[in-house]
Amino acid sequence: MQAGNTDPCPCGSGNKQQFCCGRQGLDGSPAVANLFVLLRQGRHAELERSARKIALRQPKSGIVWKLLAAAHAMQRKNAIPALTKAAHLLPDDAEAHANLGNALGAARELEAAVRSYRRAIAIDPHHAGLQNSLGNTLMELGRPGEAIENYRRAVELEPDSAVAHGSCGNALRYLGQLDAAQASYRQALALNGESADAHYNLAIVLRLQNRVTEAEAHCRKALQINPDMAPAIVLSAKFLADRGQFQESEEWLRRAIALEPESPDAWGAIPHLRKMRPDDTAWLEGALRIAGKALAPRRESRLRFAIGKYFDDTKDYPQAFQNYRRANELAKSCQQNHDMQALARTVDLIIRSYDPAWVSRNQGDGIASSRPIFIVGMPRSGTTLAEQILAAHPAVFGANELGYWGGASAAYLAAMKAGENLGKEMHRLADEYLGMLEGLSADALRVVDKMPANFLSMGFIHAALPNARFIHLERNPIDTCLSLYFQDFDATYSYANELDHLAHYYGEYLRVMKHWRSVVPAELILDVSYEELVDDHEFWGRKMLEFIGLAWDPRCSNFHETSRIINTASNWQVRQRINKSAVQRWRNYEQFLGPLLHLARASAIE
Repeated sequence: MQAGNTDPCPCGSGNKQQFCCGRQGLDGSPAVANLFVLLRQGRHAELERSARKIALRQPKSGIVWKLLAAAHAMQRKNAIPALTKAAHLLPDDAEAHANLGNALGAARELEAAVRSYRRAIAIDPHHAGLQNSLGNTLMELGRPGEAIENYRRAVELEPDSAVAHGSCGNALRYLGQLDAAQASYRQALALNGESADAHYNLAIVLRLQNRVTEAEAHCRKALQINPDMAPAIVLSAKFLADRGQFQESEEWLRRAIALEPESPDAWGAIPHLRKMRPDDTAWLEGALRIAGKALAPRRESRLRFAIGKYFDDTKDYPQAFQNYRRANELAKSCQQNHDMQALARTVDLIIRSYDPAWVSRNQGDGIASSRPIFIVGMPRSGTTLAEQILAAHPAVFGANELGYWGGASAAYLAAMKAGENLGKEMHRLADEYLGMLEGLSADALRVVDKMPANFLSMGFIHAALPNARFIHLERNPIDTCLSLYFQDFDATYSYANELDHLAHYYGEYLRVMKHWRSVVPAELILDVSYEELVDDHEFWGRKMLEFIGLAWDPRCSNFHETSRIINTASNWQVRQRINKSAVQRWRNYEQFLGPLLHLARASAIE
């Protein structure tokens, strides 16, 4: 995503460069008029010489400085000094400030670019291109919450702009508002059905929503429109990895690299397809070379996570941690700060609101279906492994992570505030969820929803679906937090980029789980130790199946051979035979883990 407005120049010249030609404000002198002739004729070196001479005679002519900047930009020279001078001399010229913002953005001076765009917008608040440019720069800075306001303003000003709708979708996606992002991308496609970018972005959102068939169709459409679109080729590689076709996935990533040799996304995806070896030096050298360049923080972050994995796989733990730490610092700069106090208040509210008395009052409004099975716990605690074992059973459908109950809880609270019939709303939400499961699998006796964060909603889910069962995965707390710290989650888990935030989040997880013990009947919760699961997966597979009312099936022993789609960070690991290398993994990094070490004393949830 580039910062900068590339709309045609508002002066009417048709120029689509990263500067305006400056015809507005023309002082009428023949010498200045001749500069425009040179610009139109593409005689940029001559334009530079002539503009410099005039600037010596008329040092306070903002128009001349704008044209000198144009000559510099056209020759790929540094135009920022001339643009800065022009903006200073023309304080009320929106074009001058926008031009400077474009150049600063291209030079990665993003905070300065934001200031220039804000000044331009203050002068011309009705220019949609300026709103979009400011939004793009804020996105580069990892501030989607601010960017969305500018994108929405751009949509208001130009409702028929596919670019504005697509940009709005990008910000919404980073904010985790996937339904709204999808709507924006669909609107962009309605306005411009031949937009490869819109098809590609829609494919990303649909994949995140587990609508894989639709996602792949839109990705294919993007490649039909633009066969050399490297990001869409990278996404196609991810679809192959989701199906366990790791060798084919790497071949597609190599194809993307051939088209875009310095693509951090393509280079960064390779280590997640297999265990890296010491002889993967060509990959390491290329990744380090690209990471050392002036990349946008989010792109370097993605690559640093991959470099960290290389060093972890090859057992160079200090180098691994150094790169993981850099990756997390960059990722943190691209998203909203994690608010530990807000999290604690949320947990307080959950405990206060969903107590045993509330469940007793509301349970009769739910639907007594035994079909849903919820796997909950901290992310990276073995939830994908547990689901994979269960989903190998012919009577079980693994639905991956369904992001339903967070929104359902919010809808219930909204109904509560509006004074609506809460019993009716509870029933509606339960029925809607069961309908969603029916759409995913019409015949499976059990459907597994392995969204780990559902541990925050267990009491609410129990009231809505009183016969649903919960399989709760527990793992060594330091191993859990370290695994989170080592994963690239985009903006999904704001707490995962700092060790002290991870430690605090884990403590709040323990607190809310302890509360659910007093709310959800014990016979509806099965605690599964990750360490015991990898030690004897058949014993625990039998135990989990018995818990959900099914007999053992030998196919569950060969869970790693199933071809189901898995689009979580564990899609490679759970397709390998069980190994215990992740148990007590934190010992390799003990010297770096000060904020987490007290978790070693955390007692098991009672």
